[in-house]
Amino acid sequence: METAELAELTVFASVAKHLSFRQAATERGTSASAVSHSIRSLETRVGVRLFHRTTRSVSLTEAGEALYARLQPALTDMRNALDGLNSFRATPFGTIRLNVPNTIAPYVLGEAMELLASNAGLKLEIVATDSLVDIVEEGFDAGIRFGERLSQDMIAVRIKPKFRFTVVGSPRYFERNRAPMTPRDLHDHACIRYAFPSGTILNWEFVKDGEEVKVEVAGPLTADSQELMADAAARGLGLAYIWEDRAAPYLRDGRLQRCLEDWCTVDENVFLYFPSRKHQSAGLRALIEAMKA
Repeated sequence: METAELAELTVFASVAKHLSFRQAATERGTSASAVSHSIRSLETRVGVRLFHRTTRSVSLTEAGEALYARLQPALTDMRNALDGLNSFRATPFGTIRLNVPNTIAPYVLGEAMELLASNAGLKLEIVATDSLVDIVEEGFDAGIRFGERLSQDMIAVRIKPKFRFTVVGSPRYFERNRAPMTPRDLHDHACIRYAFPSGTILNWEFVKDGEEVKVEVAGPLTADSQELMADAAARGLGLAYIWEDRAAPYLRDGRLQRCLEDWCTVDENVFLYFPSRKHQSAGLRALIEAMKA
């Protein structure tokens, strides 16, 4: 097979996976016009139309579906073969695709950034999203999640740091409202709620002297961003239940104050997880060593 043909097939597989020329271009680090040119060239070469295209959508033709079904396992085998070669490298090399929850991404990637700075042959592609992602299906080498959301067929390594929630409000809010003394008092307060991408609302969980309490709160704002929640709380809109690390800058300059400190939440462990592979690239091995607790 010629190099040009192989390149066109890998572009085809990327478009077929995303059903988007733009997303395929982003994944491959090129332009949408270059991706479109490759697909046109491939269709001309094979004499068959592989995609239905409109101004709003892209879908596979019957021939395209058949090609993708046969091609995807072959490309996976090729990637695994190259991974096998990478396992013989003494230094980290290549590209690692990593999926990380958006809410904690700024606080867990310090070691990964230092690894990049000291290894010129290593590249890291990070996708930060709070949506649950199948890392194998989406082509990631590894992911980061809290322990209770891990799939049992994955290898998991605990990384640092641990995370803990804290309840915070602004001085302005506490001037108008008495601070809650127990978690049950939250029913009398305006609370800023966090919503997962699925639409599920995060309940606030507490523990004290072995007693565990879970509270379903209500309030004027629901958001999927802890950064937005911290800002809203600092503006006096209500109480927020966010990571201590997220609240730290606001606590230092006095824009936020803690409450319910004696009902501190349990530390949550975070894990780097990845599928079991016989051959593991030197880059992934180095990332694991750099991030593990």
